[in-house]
Amino acid sequence: MKALTGFWTLVWREIYRFLSVISQTVIPPLVSSFLFILIFGCSLGSQIQQVKGVSYLEFLIPGLVMMHVIEGSYTNTSSSLFISRWANYIEELLVTPLSYFEMVLAILLGGLVRSAVTAAGVYAVSLFFVRFPVVHPVAVLFFLVLVSLIFSAAGMVVALFAEEWEHLTIATTFVITPLVFLGGVFHSSDMVPPALRAFTVWNPMFYMINGMRYSMLGTSDVPAGLCAGIVLVIFFALFAYTVYLFRTGFKLRK
Repeated sequence: MKALTGFWTLVWREIYRFLSVISQTVIPPLVSSFLFILIFGCSLGSQIQQVKGVSYLEFLIPGLVMMHVIEGSYTNTSSSLFISRWANYIEELLVTPLSYFEMVLAILLGGLVRSAVTAAGVYAVSLFFVRFPVVHPVAVLFFLVLVSLIFSAAGMVVALFAEEWEHLTIATTFVITPLVFLGGVFHSSDMVPPALRAFTVWNPMFYMINGMRYSMLGTSDVPAGLCAGIVLVIFFALFAYTVYLFRTGFKLRK
């Protein structure tokens, strides 16, 4: 257990970092989720009969949960690692007895905890509007953990390549947010034109959102097994690449 002291210290540092600014990290997603549910779910959603056999309000909740899981995990690790590079204290971490695998895993777990706290908060907000039984709770945990780790790893990769603060937001503005919105947070693939539907099947966010939707509601646009398989492949590829970048010292040592 003593051998893991350094590892858990780094994990707790990552958790403390986002909890110390909870008004900037956890509260904003809850406020925006409240507004999305109120405007899209209750107001506009009341004009839609049903989507995939459930009310539009119920259909909306898993997408919102997954959207904030993605954004929270990416933001947490990208900002943490870039700050440590910018302030040069990443070099203090590199001389510790921690292996590169432990360093990467500890930072990823910080992103996982933040996204899990946010997801629980978004679900709690949704209970003020609609209540439904979660159909597959184990599958919810599976997609929550894997997707959190995927975007935590993506955040670390972007933070290693970034030279300026603006580079972190470029990925959010031009890649993550468009793909999340087009991935089906607010709509089913049956509701979009065929041309957009053909694009959607190449969007990895589509399978993450539908995996969470199947887990919570028991319905989705694509088989849950396909969603799980794609999520697993992306996770192992990104995790291995992140460890490789740390092992080679890519932009970590001057």
